[in-house]
Amino acid sequence: MRYFVAVAEELHFGRAATRLHMTQPPLSRAIKQLEAEVGALLFDRSPAGVSLTPVGTVLLDEARALLDHADRVRARVSSAAGAATITVGILGNLTDPGVTRLAAAYRRRHPGIDIRIRDTDLTDPTCGLRAALVDVALTRAPFDETALTVRTLRSDPVGVVLRAHDPLAGRGRLRLAELDDRRWFQFPQGTDPVWQSYWNGGRPREGAVVRTVQECQQAVLWNGSVGLAPLGHDLPAELAVVPLTDMAPSRVVAAWNEGDTNPLIRSFVEIATAAYRR
Repeated sequence: MRYFVAVAEELHFGRAATRLHMTQPPLSRAIKQLEAEVGALLFDRSPAGVSLTPVGTVLLDEARALLDHADRVRARVSSAAGAATITVGILGNLTDPGVTRLAAAYRRRHPGIDIRIRDTDLTDPTCGLRAALVDVALTRAPFDETALTVRTLRSDPVGVVLRAHDPLAGRGRLRLAELDDRRWFQFPQGTDPVWQSYWNGGRPREGAVVRTVQECQQAVLWNGSVGLAPLGHDLPAELAVVPLTDMAPSRVVAAWNEGDTNPLIRSFVEIATAAYRR
């Protein structure tokens, strides 16, 4: 029924397969098997696309009602047993369409699960994993991956953030060497050295100490510091970002403690992989 509803709502087998985190052939086979059991076609298939037949339209209403009831049953049983929880660490203000898709998809898959969010600043790229404060982290790499398992979800090019009226702000692209005489923002002492080195362009720098994305932007605005940021994020009008040609991409990743077999974490990573692929 979940397979049928996904195809009926997407009206596209490929999109439905992505939504269900599976490949298209087994989905097509499952729908054909359902049609055989019903004894009627549920979808009209043509080069123009997929549409519901009258029988499919009737089944869609019934299927949704059945699935809603199943979800309510699962939620009540989970509540009686003591609701399972998963704590997700999210780095800084990781505003990203992928997060929105991931949250919606995870809630659909696990409606009875208590999802707790721990928002962390830039001083701990593992979002509290090592201190057992979270079960899984949605963050950016690179960082020290010792005793962690890391899954790359997406790679983003990186640029340098400058004041909008900075002479370099009008350039189409820059190299790190052109920023050697500038002050850079720093993370506090004790921050993961792999993380610190990456955001300092691979060498020691001097400049204001910051902990949050907002503090990074204020350091640029008030102190004329420069710093790096993934491209594609909105910035205040007073700031500009110029792509860097010799900087490795920043990777959005899911990370969890090595050897953790919690099925909710495994499901989170599977859903995140699909959400960021779209």
